[in-house]
Amino acid sequence: MCSGDPNADSVALYDSTHSDPLQREHLTNGQTPVAVYGLGKMGLPLAAVYAETTGNVTGVDVDPTVVETVNAGRSHVVGEPGLEELVTEQVESGRLEATTDGPTAAERARIHVIIVPTLLTDDRKPDLATVEAVADDIAAGLAPGDLVIAESTLPPGTCRDVLRPHLAAESGLELDEFGVAFCPERTSSGTAVRDIRGQYPKVVGGVDGESTRAATVVYDELSTNDVRQVSDATTAEAVKVFEGVYRDVNIALANELGTLADELGISVREAFATANDLPMCQLHDPGPGVGGHCIPYYPYFLLSWLETPLALTETARDVNDGMAGAVVDRLAAELEADGTALAEASVLVLGLTYRAGVEETRASPALDVVAELEERGADVAAVDPLVDPDAYGVGRVELELLTGDRAGETPAFDAAVLVTAHEEFDHISWGDLEPSVVVDTRDELDLAGTDHRSYTLAGSRNGRPPAGDRESVAGTAVDALAREDAPVTAGATSAESRLEESATDLRRTDGTDPRRTDGGDDV
Repeated sequence: MCSGDPNADSVALYDSTHSDPLQREHLTNGQTPVAVYGLGKMGLPLAAVYAETTGNVTGVDVDPTVVETVNAGRSHVVGEPGLEELVTEQVESGRLEATTDGPTAAERARIHVIIVPTLLTDDRKPDLATVEAVADDIAAGLAPGDLVIAESTLPPGTCRDVLRPHLAAESGLELDEFGVAFCPERTSSGTAVRDIRGQYPKVVGGVDGESTRAATVVYDELSTNDVRQVSDATTAEAVKVFEGVYRDVNIALANELGTLADELGISVREAFATANDLPMCQLHDPGPGVGGHCIPYYPYFLLSWLETPLALTETARDVNDGMAGAVVDRLAAELEADGTALAEASVLVLGLTYRAGVEETRASPALDVVAELEERGADVAAVDPLVDPDAYGVGRVELELLTGDRAGETPAFDAAVLVTAHEEFDHISWGDLEPSVVVDTRDELDLAGTDHRSYTLAGSRNGRPPAGDRESVAGTAVDALAREDAPVTAGATSAESRLEESATDLRRTDGTDPRRTDGGDDV
C-alpha cells in the first residue's frame, strides 16, 4: 500500500469535513498515509506500530544502512521483544517501507510524526537542530489538512513558538491550514512495542483545538489505553519534561540522604524502606548517578530555555552529576585505609551501560566513574556483557574469566566498582578472585562467604565500617540486610521484608520500579 501516488486518494484529518467514524476508517485502511521521521530505538517501534494500525507508513532516516535493513524486513534495534517479527510482518505485507528521502515522504503523507533525538549543545542548551531539519523536510511536502505530530521531547513552548511558525514559513501555508500536536512518547528500552501499543495513557495536546481533536483520533486507534487530552501543546510538552525533572530531583534527594549513612552509622536503605511504608513517601534508591537519553537532559529544557530560576532543579543536577566523584571518593578512602593509594591501584569497573540489560551508554554514570578514576591515576579496566570497553578507551576484561566459564588466569585487582547491575554479574566467582575492596553502588552483589570488603553508597557491608567512621555511634555501619543474626521479634517485619514489600507496592504494572536511579525513558 506504500507504493504509487497516495495523494490521489489520500484523506486528511485536520479540519476534515468527514464524520469521526469515516476519518477513523480512512486512517485504519491506509487512505491517510503516515510518515515517521527517525527510525532509531524508539522511532522504529513507533513506525511499526503505526504500520500495523494504519497500513500505510513510510519511515524516514538519514542512515542508508538503517533504511536498507528495514526494507529487508529486519530490525537494526536489538533487545526489543517482538520488534523484529513486527517489522518483518509489516514490510512483507507492504504496510511499511523506509527511505532516506524526507521531502518525497512528506509529499505522500498526511500525518507526519517526528521522533528524533533532542539533546543538548556544549553549553547545555536544548539542541533543536535535528527537529528543525526534519521540519524542513516536512515543509517541502506539507499540504492543507496535514497533521504534524511531535513525539520527541521538546522544551515547553516549542510547538507553538518554533515548530509551527517554522513549518508555515518554509511551506508557504497559513498557520491555520495544518495541524501541530505534541504527543510525547512514554516508552522504555526493552518494552517499546508494548509501551507504544498502550501501556500508559497517551498525552495529546495541540496548538489549537482542531489539532488536539485530530491527534486524538490517531492515538485512539493506535493505543489500547486512554488518550489524555490536555489544554494545549505547551502543557503536553511540560508534562513530559516535568516527569523527567521529578525523577531527577527525587534521585538527587536519595543520593544526598545516602551520604548520611557513615555519620549516622546506619543503613540508609533500611531507613528508606521503612519510611516507604507510608504511601505518601516514595524515596528512591541511591546510586552512582543518572544516565540515558532523558533524565540528565530534560532539566536543561527548563533551566536553559526559560527565564525563571529553578534553584532546586539546578541543585539536583549538580548532586547527580557529582555522584561519580562521590563513588571514587568512597573507593579511595577504603583503599587508603588498607594502605593502598588510588593512584597506585588497579580497579575493575563492572558495567558501562547506563542501565542493566540495555545496550546504551549515553550519559552513563559508569563512563564518568571511569574518567574520574583515570584522572586520579588509577589503572582502570572494565567488563560489560553488552558493550566492548575497548570502544570507550578502557581495558577489557572478559566476563567468562570472572565467571569461570573459560579457562585462563583470573584477573587480579585491588578494587572493583559495580556501577551497572547486569544480571550476568550474579555469576561472577567472587571466591576465586583475590581479596579486594568492592564498592557496590547498586547494593546488588552477594559477597557472603568471601574475603572481599564490600561497601555501598548507603552503608557498609561484611562487618566493616566505612573508612573515617571506625568509631561511629553504631560501632559499625554494617548493612542490616547483610546480617543474618539480626533478631526479628514476633509480629515484626524485617528490613529485608520491608524492602521487598516496598518495591512490590511501588512497582508499576509493567514490573519496573519507579524509584530506580538509572533512567528509564529513552527519547
